[in-house]
Amino acid sequence: MKKFFLIPLLFGVFMLNVASTCSNDDDDSNDDDDNNSSSAIITQTQNTLVNGSWRVTLFSEDGSNQTSQFSDYDFVFGTNGAVTAENGSTTMSGTWTTGTDDSTPKFIINFSATNGPFEEISEDWQILNASSNRVELKHVSGGDGSTDLLTFQKN
Repeated sequence: MKKFFLIPLLFGVFMLNVASTCSNDDDDSNDDDDNNSSSAIITQTQNTLVNGSWRVTLFSEDGSNQTSQFSDYDFVFGTNGAVTAENGSTTMSGTWTTGTDDSTPKFIINFSATNGPFEEISEDWQILNASSNRVELKHVSGGDGSTDLLTFQKN
């Protein structure tokens, strides 16, 4: 008698599992929307930054405002992936690119500096917002979970 009770119970568990798997198909359209919005913000960021020169209006490292370290620098982002930062007496060179990480739009900056403020902004930044005159970025450290913010404003 116990065997006959287990068969309908197992069948019911099987059917619940199948039903829950089928309901996940509806979520695929949301993934496409996420990819489309990621692509749109990446394209907006790329098209925006290659036009003109930029200044850092916010660099917050784990809640500490470090913007003054970049106060005299003008940043120019080239269409070839090169970036330069100049303050009249010093020129820093680096590279930039864009991409996604788990459908999150990213802006990657890499300066060759091994210490100082340019090493600190050499990160993979999440693109929070991009408009024709402002790009807002965020980086969460994989090590300690601290959050850094970086904002570029068009000159």
